[in-house]
Amino acid sequence: MTRPIRLFINGFGRIGRTLLRQILTDEMASRFEIVGVNDIAPLETCAYLLRYDSVYGLFPGTVETGKGWLGIGTRRIPFFATPDLRRLDLREVDLVLECTGRASDRATAEAGLEAGAASVLISGPSAAADTTVVIGANDGDLGAARIVSNASCTTHAIAPLLRSLDLGLGIERAHVTTIHCYTGSQPTVDQPGASPERSRAAAVSMVPTSTSAADQVMALLPELQGRLSIAAVRVPCLSVSAIDATFQLAESLDQPITDFLREAFDGSHLIGLADDPCVSTDFRGRPDSLVIALPETRSIGARQVRLLGWYDNEWGFSARMIELAGRMAARGAMAAPHPAPAKAIKRPDAPLKILADPPLAGSG
Repeated sequence: MTRPIRLFINGFGRIGRTLLRQILTDEMASRFEIVGVNDIAPLETCAYLLRYDSVYGLFPGTVETGKGWLGIGTRRIPFFATPDLRRLDLREVDLVLECTGRASDRATAEAGLEAGAASVLISGPSAAADTTVVIGANDGDLGAARIVSNASCTTHAIAPLLRSLDLGLGIERAHVTTIHCYTGSQPTVDQPGASPERSRAAAVSMVPTSTSAADQVMALLPELQGRLSIAAVRVPCLSVSAIDATFQLAESLDQPITDFLREAFDGSHLIGLADDPCVSTDFRGRPDSLVIALPETRSIGARQVRLLGWYDNEWGFSARMIELAGRMAARGAMAAPHPAPAKAIKRPDAPLKILADPPLAGSG
């Protein structure tokens, strides 16, 4: 591809902002062009939350706003505020990063396609997607799917590890507990919720709960059906989560488990290894899907292993989403001329116009 991949971010919450922050502050910036952002929250509020982030700190550059645009450094990115993506003209967009958290039904999931974009990548589990892809677990399932789910952060932490261990050592049985920081789906004070436990204040208690990763991992790795269980506990930490996993291996180890892990994941950008005794905050901003804490690794006898791994549930997940976006674009499913959407709108009085005659507004 001779030009940058044109991305449109729909939903500028935690993941939407983290995606933009990574793309504009990393060496990948030359590969991607953010050609627009859409969120129904006020533009000034969105800019403020990008500029000042309670997890990742001050944005490393200037963040400004104007009428219909978000200014980042020398870039002016068109900013929209429509609840219906179909009202935009996205015919020259290669990929919509669907980050609203609402794409659970087909009509919402395919709105970007109906607006003219070539593909849609959803930042979470969605039964409405054509397929779900976790890099390192089921990469080959991507195919020509135009609506793809990027699964969940915990699925990215667990599935590649399980696949590697099952192929390399054979898993007879396994149990994984995710120790997950609290999220915006939990209340700050006690109030009625989806379950009694999830009705309790997030920053006060450790909360036993369920995780969507249980069903997702089974769907991605059906060969583990009947051999794996997954549980979850939400803990009062702002960022970075962990998995605590115990494996009963099919065959006896013929080397220390740490040696196997070093051989299996040497040079991997998905699963990292930490030799030092660390705590959760040490892994904030790590792009790995999982970082195995080697000092916490244990072998019990010749066939049982305990692993502890850390993952930045926002930064690592966003890194995989960007990587998958690049793979989707590389298939050749790039933006091509489409009939104009029936109710397409352009932002009024904007200094830069999205999807007018090339070149597109914005720069990645």
